Amino acid sequence: MIRLQKVLAERGVASRRRAEELMREGRVRVAGAIVRELGTRVASDARIEVDGQAVGAPQRHRYVLLNKPRGIVSTARDERGRRTVVELLGARERLYPVGRLDADSEGLLLLTNDGAWAERVIHPRHGHDREYEVLLADAVAPAALAALRRGIRLEEGVATPERVAVLSRGGRGSVVRVVLRTGWKRQLRRMFAALGLRVVRLRRIRVGPLLLGRLRPGAWRELTAKEIRALGGA
Repeated sequence: MIRLQKVLAERGVASRRRAEELMREGRVRVAGAIVRELGTRVASDARIEVDGQAVGAPQRHRYVLLNKPRGIVSTARDERGRRTVVELLGARERLYPVGRLDADSEGLLLLTNDGAWAERVIHPRHGHDREYEVLLADAVAPAALAALRRGIRLEEGVATPERVAVLSRGGRGSVVRVVLRTGWKRQLRRMFAALGLRVVRLRRIRVGPLLLGRLRPGAWRELTAKEIRALGGA
């Protein structure tokens, strides 16, 4: 007998963490009965449904790097009918994002159907940097830059970047490169807003050793075996 959230991850439904959320929301059924208890164990071949759809046997694992365009949401489905990254890929497998990018942000986003791998990628203990290139509407002042480097207090705690570098600064705005270890919701936008700075464009260009490179917006590629191991093991 195996914990239900682990079975859901192995079958490519979501990461274990997201699978637990689905259970709490009452969206998971085993043999027709809703299961909310996180300690529930089931047989590996149990009949499971999520949102009324049967969850099949484990599929071949896929690992995809996408250059997410602005306006696309980083979810498998969207209640407001917006286009999702999964729809953009058009994959037959049940893929889901590893972490998220805001709808109005763009850049490097990983998708997979390997729940265990996804957990290792996003867990803080593995310390994968996330690097962003941010276009600000105004020139960033030295005092604001110093405050950013010291850390900005948000609801979750003090958000302190690993590195901050100004690539350009002028009357038409500034381009700043920021490296984070945490991935709180809309974190960078809230950090800059606390300093009175408006973000015009936000693009993620790196996660750990993976670079976005010259991949055009909306394009994607499969990760290599070496890249998969470097981020979380195969």
